[in-house]
Amino acid sequence: MTLVLAWSNVRANRTGLAASFAAVLLAVTLVAGGGLVVAAAGTRDELNGVMGLLVLSAAVSGFVSVFVVTGTLGLHVARQRRTWGLLRSVGMTPRQVRRLVTAEALVVAVLACVAGCVLAVPYALLMGAFLRLTGLAPTGVPVAVTPGPFVPAVVVGLVVTLLAARVAARRAVRVGPLEVLRDSAVQRRLLPWPRAVAGVVALAGGGVLVSLAPVVEPDAAVPTGLGATMVLCVGAAALGPAVLRGLGWLLGAVVARLDPGAGMTARASLVTQPRRAMAAASPVMLTVALACTFLFAVTTSDAAAGVTRTGAAAWAAPALVGAAVVYTVISVLNATAMAMAERAEELRVLRTVGTTPRQLTRTVVWETLIVTVAGVLIGTGIAATTLTALGRAATGRPWFAYSLPQYAGLVLICLVSGLAGALIATRRARRGPLVAGR
Repeated sequence: MTLVLAWSNVRANRTGLAASFAAVLLAVTLVAGGGLVVAAAGTRDELNGVMGLLVLSAAVSGFVSVFVVTGTLGLHVARQRRTWGLLRSVGMTPRQVRRLVTAEALVVAVLACVAGCVLAVPYALLMGAFLRLTGLAPTGVPVAVTPGPFVPAVVVGLVVTLLAARVAARRAVRVGPLEVLRDSAVQRRLLPWPRAVAGVVALAGGGVLVSLAPVVEPDAAVPTGLGATMVLCVGAAALGPAVLRGLGWLLGAVVARLDPGAGMTARASLVTQPRRAMAAASPVMLTVALACTFLFAVTTSDAAAGVTRTGAAAWAAPALVGAAVVYTVISVLNATAMAMAERAEELRVLRTVGTTPRQLTRTVVWETLIVTVAGVLIGTGIAATTLTALGRAATGRPWFAYSLPQYAGLVLICLVSGLAGALIATRRARRGPLVAGR
């Protein structure tokens, strides 16, 4: 009975289903495909030189997968709080709600894991062909299908999904049924104490890793720096709602001066719902922080050693991290679309009091731009902190090399993805009928 109800709930919430399915599918593909490439390279002595880059790329992909899947499932379950409250009001116990959420996540995870494992093989073959094309693997990478790499992929796709759903469900059922059904946009607790403690601990751990990067062995500096970026991202995501409320107020004040009506509405939404906004800003932060750290760490190492990469070799680092970037960009689109879809009723209410579709479009655009810029600023700060430590390790001074076109392109991709997700998700609410479902 629980599985039947879970399947019906999945079919009824297609936006959440598509976003969750895409997150798990791409996570399994990245982790399994990267594992196949690393396993294949490990069997050839002539590929020892590229193993470090491959392992770092696989580690980044694995972290991104866990981060994105957890965030997407948490946002998906949070969007259904009203559904869980309704079920509790008609007699369903908290335990039954948790079982229903787990069953729903299981349906999505199993389907996505199967599809992701199938897609991992062509992805690994593509990666092997790219390594041969760039000259990083002159003899090619003999990719063979072995069961080993699929185990961590299934763990990420299945176990992480279920754990994320359970954590999100526990938060949903903790509130009483009538309180869940109240039409209140204000979040009473900005940072629950367990989340605040976890964020502070993660930031402290990231700070320790940053301080260690200049003093560890040269070969361990870049992995330590990447680890610091990952831990700092976890801390920033945990404490992000408080930071985003402040950034939203400051950036919103500027927008309100440029466009008083739409700007003030966008700022009010961010200030009253910073946790919802942070769900959309987190993938942007992760994309900028990890991509900049990986790319510019290689650039800094090359500059310190006097190495200049030309031709296909110049695209080696961008391509190795490119799959993870594409994944997080898709998660930016998904998270923004899910967060904005939750505001459909709010936009219809604004229309009933005289707000025009054009004004609502400007409101959505301004809000998305503020959230994206906030994510970019946080991610850039994390990357700059880590890269400064790596520059000190390579040159003895607080400096690092970077590519402004690559950074600008990354930011532009995040902006376009966020705007596309927001405008598509709210199109019907902005321009369609005032009553949902017509």
